[in-house]
Amino acid sequence: MTTVVVPVRYPLTSHSKATLAEAIRVAEVEDASLTVLHVNLYQNNGRVTRTDLKSAVEQVFGHLPRTRYIVRSGLLVEETILDEVISEQADVVVIGQKQKSRWREMVRRLLDDPNLEHFLANELDARIVAVNGQGSGK
Repeated sequence: MTTVVVPVRYPLTSHSKATLAEAIRVAEVEDASLTVLHVNLYQNNGRVTRTDLKSAVEQVFGHLPRTRYIVRSGLLVEETILDEVISEQADVVVIGQKQKSRWREMVRRLLDDPNLEHFLANELDARIVAVNGQGSGK
């Protein structure tokens, strides 16, 4: 089965809602499972739980079938997301345009190659969908 991973902020921002809406659309079109991911940063005191994340998403979008809610902790958001994409063996990653720029910079530092899509396709076998964040969810 196809897997779509979508990292989001908590509490959900308008950009996170737009990214989630696109991830839900992609999952429906591709008959895929959806993984909603939030990263708790070690250096921040806030601790979001899986229940918090699920409640926030369902409050905006309603119950989402075939959806997993995952909260990970890490020092760097992009690296933690990348670890989750690898462990989920994601087929599609839906991220905000701003996050795409951060990932591109991380890949550039690691590989001297700014082509994020090429890296994800060749190294992870995942497609990236970037959302401009202008929507507001349902």
